[in-house]
Amino acid sequence: MALTKEKIIDDIYNHVGLSKGKSRTVADSFFNIIKSTLGQGEDILVSGFGKFAVKSKRERRGRNPQTSQDLQLRARRVVIFKASGVLRDKINEKLKSSQ
Repeated sequence: MALTKEKIIDDIYNHVGLSKGKSRTVADSFFNIIKSTLGQGEDILVSGFGKFAVKSKRERRGRNPQTSQDLQLRARRVVIFKASGVLRDKINEKLKSSQ
């Protein structure tokens, strides 16, 4: 099951002790800061978690998989995420212990 914004708000409410309304404000403010920063093309580095960066993709040829029709994909910017070593280790923790 995916972590939703509502679950994040509930976790802030349960772990930090803020009211539900203030927990929602904190979560909304946090996500607005992230959107604004990435919108300006700046990277976000969260120590022990990873790095969000905006990458420019050039215009390129593509193909519609349903019709096999060739088309031109426009230039665009995308958000990429690179996990930190700490996060990668945490994700792979169960694999290491089962080997």
